[in-house]
Parts: sequence; C-alpha cells; structure tokens
Amino acid sequence: LLVCISLLSCQNDKKQDPFEISYNRIGHLTNTIKVSQLDSIYANDSIVKMSKNDNIMDVANTIEIYEKGGAKLLLLEPREENNPESSIESIQVIDPRYKTISGLSANGVFKDIKDNYSINKITNTLSAAVIFVDSIQASITIDKKELSSELKFNTDKKIEASQIPDSATIKHFIINWENN
Repeated sequence: LLVCISLLSCQNDKKQDPFEISYNRIGHLTNTIKVSQLDSIYANDSIVKMSKNDNIMDVANTIEIYEKGGAKLLLLEPREENNPESSIESIQVIDPRYKTISGLSANGVFKDIKDNYSINKITNTLSAAVIFVDSIQASITIDKKELSSELKFNTDKKIEASQIPDSATIKHFIINWENN
C-alpha cells in the first residue's frame, strides 16, 4: 500500500510544462487563478499592468507578461477591471514556445489547426477569419489578406475551412476561459 501511495505521489508531482497549452491551463496559469496571484506565478518574469491610473493597486484591462530578458509572453485580460480577485477571462498567446500537445502555437499555420482539431465555427469579420476551437477554448484569427479575393472584401459570405489555405499564418491565438 505504501508503495502505491508513493508511486501516485510521484506521478502527481510531475513538473508542469511552463509552455504547454491545454484545456483550462496555459503553462502555470489555470482558469481559476486570480489577478492577485500573478506576482507569485511570474516571480521571475515582468508583469506590466496597463492601468488608467498611477495607483499600483489598480487592475488594468490588459496585463502583459514579459520574460526577464524582455520577450513578451502573454497578454491577459481580467474578467473584472480593478478587481485583484478577478479571474482571467482571455489570454493572447504571443510567445511561440507556448504550444498545445499537438504543436499548435502562435507561429502556426491553418494546417496545424485543421489536421489536429475539430473546428467548431468560423466567423467572417471585416479583416479576419476567426476560427473557434472549443476543445482548447481558442479563437484563432487568420488575416483576410491570406484568403481569396472573393472572401477578402465580403463579410456576408460564409467562410468554410476548405477555403482557407493550409499555409495561412495565424495572426492571433487567443484562449477564452468561461466564467468560473
């Protein structure tokens, strides 16, 4: 019995990949993390809160996470502005080291999405096709410049996955967490 408990304990202590994206998790961030906890999670990195005031206690609409070396990692949007106990609503993945198990990252192409995920919906906006992948809680934009001319200038036309070139690059990779 003691051996089984020890083995289970070791399995649970498996180190979390700081760049893995999975359901309700991005590296060390989870969907239940509060804004007030970010300082301890990113103690070795830099956090920039884009605040309207100079009050250090203000929680901004956008929180930028940088590595100590200066590379931007993530853009976080709290669910509630000016509330340190707010959870995170959305995360824009900037650094390409953040990847799903199948290798999808901010530097990916449409083929990475199409070959590994079920696409739940594609929305046609003025400047982009927004691809929704519910299994990883993602909305991924492809610039319309990468699409055929019949789709570029028409927001009324439905965009099908088959109309997006495999080589179309990801413009924005955003994870959206439901309200907890």
